[in-house]
Amino acid sequence: MTKRLAILVAALTLRAAAETPAQFALAADWQVRVTLTEPRATEATLAIEPAQTVAVVAEKFASLPVYNPGGGGWGNGARLAALVAQNTTTPFLLDPESLVLRAGAEESAEVFRRGADYEAELSWGTFGRLAAGKIGAATPVFASYRYAPLRLDGVVLGADGRITLRPGQPCAAAPRPVALQPGERLLGNVWVPGRLANLSPDHLFPILETAYPEPPPAPAPVEKALPKTLAKLRAGGAVRVLAWGDSVTECGYLPVADQWQEQFVARLRARFPAAQITLVTEGWGGRSTGDFLAQPSGSPHNFQEKILGAKPDLIVSEFVNDAGLSPAQIEERYGRVLADFSAIGAEWAILTPHYVRPDWMNLPREREVDDDPRPYVAGLRAFATAHPVALADAARRYGRVWRQGIPHSTLLANSINHPDARGMKIFADALMELFP
Repeated sequence: MTKRLAILVAALTLRAAAETPAQFALAADWQVRVTLTEPRATEATLAIEPAQTVAVVAEKFASLPVYNPGGGGWGNGARLAALVAQNTTTPFLLDPESLVLRAGAEESAEVFRRGADYEAELSWGTFGRLAAGKIGAATPVFASYRYAPLRLDGVVLGADGRITLRPGQPCAAAPRPVALQPGERLLGNVWVPGRLANLSPDHLFPILETAYPEPPPAPAPVEKALPKTLAKLRAGGAVRVLAWGDSVTECGYLPVADQWQEQFVARLRARFPAAQITLVTEGWGGRSTGDFLAQPSGSPHNFQEKILGAKPDLIVSEFVNDAGLSPAQIEERYGRVLADFSAIGAEWAILTPHYVRPDWMNLPREREVDDDPRPYVAGLRAFATAHPVALADAARRYGRVWRQGIPHSTLLANSINHPDARGMKIFADALMELFP
């Protein structure tokens, strides 16, 4: 490493590192001791409120669908409104002993029986009628229940040098960090994920980095993987970008400007203002690359017609729904796709996926999760090393958000696998790393 490059690396690392991070430690089940050594030695023991239990009485459902035991939990039936997270519900917020369904709003109204009149998925807060029960297709039902929402409490260093706790806003999904006043500094967050017996070290998120430690400019990989695209951008030519993916790319749940491909292309246009960049999006919710490849001619998602037929210069793919593929399967399927792209003269940038629900990734916590455990991600990295494709490693960036005081599940609009606008920005950041 040259002396100049070493200085640049050190500067970028320093910029991302937080000012002397605070130390967080449990003092009791619901108390956190926060210690700061600079700008001066300060310590505080903060009392954290458990998630507040909220009671909902007689929430009306004009009718109930038939219970669907194969709905994955969030799709098994009607959804309790207080638990709704984008197109799903957030699991484990409902007190499972509290759900009561009645025929009327009054407490004296007839109580329907679970297992006879209706069935419920109590982890997800969904329920539906049973065909042989008393609830007909047009029977109104009134649900009463208790739940505990999510909350992200902020530990704040005030302008006066005191450490205080600022409670976050309770919500069903994607809680945001607290707002700061001028002169304040956020030292970290305490994660209160709904119904919780007590805090553990896994719920403490001191800020260790203020941003992802961006690597120094490295033109060689993109020159090798995307030479034609880069040449057109630099020359001010026309570049057609195709975003190809699943529901995270289709992304009807966010404003257009917040979608990852829109954020990326907007920034690409700013970086190469003379280029004529157009964007085409081909997303298909709930589907994988295999589903596109299997579609017959004339289908709205036929690979030959919709992907290859779009005649893109650059294809950027995002497929969290491919996460079940092994490295060997990736080599076989993605190798076939690469051959098709090469045949039409298109170049390919692969996005590694975002982090999803921790239990879906076999992660026991949301701290110390830098290394993505999914074989799919390892397979993508190996494929990009072995073939002339670019890799935008969003997964590596997601693996570090805990260092910024952020549990990654708080970036999921549906509490499962749909990133919010902040999560979409991580994809755009990873892609812009390819274009120094």
